[in-house]
Amino acid sequence: MKERILKSLPGIPFLVFILVVTVVAAWMFVSGIGPDPDGQGPTSVARIIGGALLAIVAFLSLTGLYKVEPNQGAVLSLFGKYVGTSKETGLRWNNPFYGKRKVSERVRNFESGRLKVNELDGSPIEIAAVIVWRVVDCAEAVYNVDDYESFVHIQSESALRAMATSYPYDQHEEGQLALRSHANEVGQHLKDELQARLADAGVEVLDARISHLAYAPEIAQAMLQRQQANAIIAARTRIVAGAVGMVEMALEELQKNGVVQLDEERKAQMVSNLLVVLCGERATQPIVNAGTLY
Repeated sequence: MKERILKSLPGIPFLVFILVVTVVAAWMFVSGIGPDPDGQGPTSVARIIGGALLAIVAFLSLTGLYKVEPNQGAVLSLFGKYVGTSKETGLRWNNPFYGKRKVSERVRNFESGRLKVNELDGSPIEIAAVIVWRVVDCAEAVYNVDDYESFVHIQSESALRAMATSYPYDQHEEGQLALRSHANEVGQHLKDELQARLADAGVEVLDARISHLAYAPEIAQAMLQRQQANAIIAARTRIVAGAVGMVEMALEELQKNGVVQLDEERKAQMVSNLLVVLCGERATQPIVNAGTLY
């Protein structure tokens, strides 16, 4: 059910009208039940009846008044049938027989609970997200779902579970998306997943971000050791690659400048010594050869 905008009348003139009618009705009722100096009984009865009718008119007019605040909509219905949505702010007036339900269109956010799910590789993780949303269609929010706020919360957790199972926790291959390393892409996926689920409820998802991400406690220590091992291997690989480049450069410079002529055996020994110096974790203690080269 799509939203239809319904025009309303200003409420202040009707409020003044209600006050005037109320005063007149009170005067007619009081004057009707008071002593009748002229002895005109029927006139007194007519005043009482007129006062009662005016009081009914004032009461019905009063029920037609309602207030609409900024970023708020009033969904109006007549005996269960949707009539339209009033979004004109201030004190407004409409058909007294309209039922009125106010819906806030302000931006809202909430953080989901920490969910325990299995990521793409099957490892249990804990994940939570912050969802920013707002109502853009008041009629759909009221009539398409029973409780749109509860609907948003439940569907958000469902979408978060589905998204978490689509990615690994860590990146194992070049170009692979992962929960820990690609927060923007994962957040956009979660936002799109949520928007598809909440569109029928008249809700727009403005942003979705992971607020908590960790391995489950039972495997956290093992995964920490794995991450440390991967970090050490990556660091060693980079160190060795740099050391090999430096050795190649040293040999080329020595050969180009003719500083010293080395046979293959001495080149191999020099390469070995340079790699030990460059790749060692501790500072080396050089031994100075004070004699001949050989």
